[in-house]
Amino acid sequence: MTPSRRRLAVLAAATAVALVGVSAGTAFADPPADAPEQIRNGDFSEGSSPWFSYGTNSLDVVDGQLCATVSAGLANPWDAGIGHDALPLIAGAEYTLGFDVTSAPGGPVAAVLQLGSEPYTGYYSVTAAATPTQQRVERTFVAPTDDSRAQLIFQIGGSAEARTVCLDNISLRGGNPPEPYVPDTGPRVRVNQVGYLPGGPKNATVVTEATEALPWQLHSASGAVLASGTTTPRGVDEASAQNVHSVDFSSYRTPGQGLTLAVDGEVSHPFDISGTLYDQLRSDALQFFYIQRSGIEIDGDLVGEEYARPAGHLGVAPNQGDTDVPCVAGTCDYRLDVRGGWYDAGDHGKYVVNGGIATYQLLNSFERTKNAATGGFGADLADGTLRLPERDNGVPDILDEARWELEFLLRMQVPAGKPLAGMAHHKIHDRNWTGLPMQPEDDPEPRELHPPSTAATLNLAATAAQCARLFAPYDKEFAQRCGKAAKTAYAAAKANPARYAPSTGNGGGPYDDTNVTDEFYWAAAELYLTTGERTYLTDLTASPHHTGDVFDPRGFGWQSVAALGRLDLATVPSGLPAAELTRIRASVTAAADRYLAEIGRQAYGLPMPGDPNSYFWGGNGAIINNAVVLATAFDLTGAAKYRDGAVQTMDYILGRNALNISYVTGWGEHAAENQHSRIFGFQLDPSMPKPPAGSIAGGPNAALQDPFVEQLLEGCAPMFCFVDDIASYSTNEVAINWNSALAWLSSFLADQGDSGAVPAPTCSVSYTNYGSWQGGTGFTAQVNIRNTGTAAVNGWTARFAFTGDAKVRDAWMATVTQSGATVTAKSESYNSRINPGGSVMFGFNATTGGGANPAPNLVTVNGAACTVS
Repeated sequence: MTPSRRRLAVLAAATAVALVGVSAGTAFADPPADAPEQIRNGDFSEGSSPWFSYGTNSLDVVDGQLCATVSAGLANPWDAGIGHDALPLIAGAEYTLGFDVTSAPGGPVAAVLQLGSEPYTGYYSVTAAATPTQQRVERTFVAPTDDSRAQLIFQIGGSAEARTVCLDNISLRGGNPPEPYVPDTGPRVRVNQVGYLPGGPKNATVVTEATEALPWQLHSASGAVLASGTTTPRGVDEASAQNVHSVDFSSYRTPGQGLTLAVDGEVSHPFDISGTLYDQLRSDALQFFYIQRSGIEIDGDLVGEEYARPAGHLGVAPNQGDTDVPCVAGTCDYRLDVRGGWYDAGDHGKYVVNGGIATYQLLNSFERTKNAATGGFGADLADGTLRLPERDNGVPDILDEARWELEFLLRMQVPAGKPLAGMAHHKIHDRNWTGLPMQPEDDPEPRELHPPSTAATLNLAATAAQCARLFAPYDKEFAQRCGKAAKTAYAAAKANPARYAPSTGNGGGPYDDTNVTDEFYWAAAELYLTTGERTYLTDLTASPHHTGDVFDPRGFGWQSVAALGRLDLATVPSGLPAAELTRIRASVTAAADRYLAEIGRQAYGLPMPGDPNSYFWGGNGAIINNAVVLATAFDLTGAAKYRDGAVQTMDYILGRNALNISYVTGWGEHAAENQHSRIFGFQLDPSMPKPPAGSIAGGPNAALQDPFVEQLLEGCAPMFCFVDDIASYSTNEVAINWNSALAWLSSFLADQGDSGAVPAPTCSVSYTNYGSWQGGTGFTAQVNIRNTGTAAVNGWTARFAFTGDAKVRDAWMATVTQSGATVTAKSESYNSRINPGGSVMFGFNATTGGGANPAPNLVTVNGAACTVS
């Protein structure tokens, strides 16, 4: 999957095409002169879209013709092709298929209309004896069956010689004009179909022609009126082109189930008000990653029998496997074992840059709990909280899941002694596109490593640096391995600062990026936070991103990662000077303020502008990432307005949108369930599963970058540029980086409970590190706690977390224990009472293997956050 340029190529079945109903030689009357044209861009005046190829070199428009070169020696004609998806056929209707074709050298070219998925049933075919001289082919036939998404494939494989085939003026006329697509948007009252937190904002949007305020009522499940008021007219919303009103029922705070909102004669989908709304969504969003794993059997006892499958890409036939993968021809002289990791999206490819940001967000979800007052020091992400084979191993489950991808990322590093040693290969995927649907274990295509890139190398450096500090308390050897790989990768990237991935390719998305200054900044930040070494501090402070605005109105993503470095510098303890830390944190809250202002402007409450450019491939992930900034601003300040902004963003994702759809499978009354995926192919093959609960769709894409929506949604208002169909990969695909954003935000929201008022601190803490012991193997520290409240404290428990591998050896003035990085100190009988204005202290000795060892940003006393100085 590539969020801007991918063109799906569906592999024609490697069997002879069985014609149904008619033969190529049968003659029929031509369709009427006004019969509709079903082919889009058949003269290639608009470039190559929506055409695709498989088994060929790049597909290019040359002198007005669409041309592809195919290598010699392919066994069958269908081993390479040029195609067009989503062609509507009506049983019994007449069609004329026509095209101009050349081939140099000459050879057969078969045009096949077929079912676009297994068993690839053929509806009609004609074979041309193509030569270097252009010829016109036209045939009329009767469609044998209805198919709203037939596929036209020009089969050009099977030649003993390499050849170039060019096509022009392709036409398929006939049938009836397609019925206008009108989405089922349900009731005109749009709500978060999952629900609202008791103490949080509660907003809805009403589609109406009314220009004056309207009365609204909140009803219980039994129909009783719980609250009422009037709407706020908002005029015509830019993103949806709808006239809308807003409803704010935030003042109603009583938990309940099955509530509805009635406005203008319409009743919303039901929803709940509860402080536990997001607990299960956190689990489901994270569970997606286990089901998406490569190189391991998926256990149906953990996730449901419908998702059980054998391990994919371990070299068991028909797989050619990921355990011994060669490079793309002419790019390296070695082979690597790159098994494991997550399948990136709807295909079977694995991409370091997309894996990088997804891994970061899982790791950061856990690291946040060590530094955020509502994070509970990770209790809800601890060992045994997810349905994983690694549960009960003493490591937080979210770290276990991240490790599955980290191990793959480490395997993608170029070995020592080879050219570009220390860099990371950009990606590994099939040589040619595979069919849809297709389970990983059935993939027959050869797998290839693509050349190293600077962007991939810096993604490895950044995530491996995170790994080094977060795994240190649980697996010292793995943490050290990550730390070494991070430093090696960073040095290799500095030595090769401009090796960019190409923007073209076959069998997988390019993920190209020619500006890697943001990746350098992110990697330097993570290495500095892990090691505390000045060389990384020098690099990050020299970066233009360090003082620049890294928070784009349209969010961050795999191609723009400077925000990741800024967020971690703002939240992870470090040795940065106080003034510098204040400036960095202020940049986060300033961005959050801009997103709040945008939420106020948007009738649907999004932290994203409403113009078409803000609705792009994977836009749902970017919208959620803006909510991550809002949530981080709340963690830094405790200001409820930022938490409220993050909550409202989730409202949009879960149903408060123009289509009245929840973009998360299994969540909401009307939720997406046909996301584009080879693994979750139920829509095409009912023996396969639907996407699992907690899978998020990419979302509306005003550019309409796949043939299905190009024909179906032309002229759509931006928020309407989405269809829940497996054929629409540009609006409805799954992807690990969108699900990681969903998992991060769901975890944050689950941590908020009822989302009640944020209490003012009633304690202050000072943490003093008295320095390292001789030899640097440990240190001595002291914690002073002052009661700044008005009531005495009778018995206290203080908690904080180390950044890296420090372990308490012995302590005084408190009973001190440690779990992972989290330290818990309980008062002794003689110092359990702290009167208002009074203080107590405790001290400890701790061992450490080195690395950064800053004072904690968060210390709690009896579960409440203190002011830390």
